Amino acid sequence: PMKLGVVGDKQSVKGFAALGIDTFPVTNPDEVRRTIHKLAKEDYAVLFVTEQAVSMAEEAVNTYATSPFPAIIPIPGNRGTLGIGMSRISENVEKAVGTNIFFD
Repeated sequence: PMKLGVVGDKQSVKGFAALGIDTFPVTNPDEVRRTIHKLAKEDYAVLFVTEQAVSMAEEAVNTYATSPFPAIIPIPGNRGTLGIGMSRISENVEKAVGTNIFFD
């Protein structure tokens, strides 16, 4: 079975447990970095990471940007969106297509 995980503040990740997704509450940049690297080594296929956590550990997230696994998907946290998820989608589409088709 494919391993799924969600990384972020406790309030944002707790609801995912009910869906059978492994949750990893983090509170600071060091925990975010360590958790992402640990889960990558443990063969997690998909990591949902709150945008707040992504913003705390950009370099850890970018480490896996060109790897097929884990796919790191930024999601809004309980405090709302920072626009990081849509920004990354836009950047990846622009890389693939050669132009920004979303026209911010």
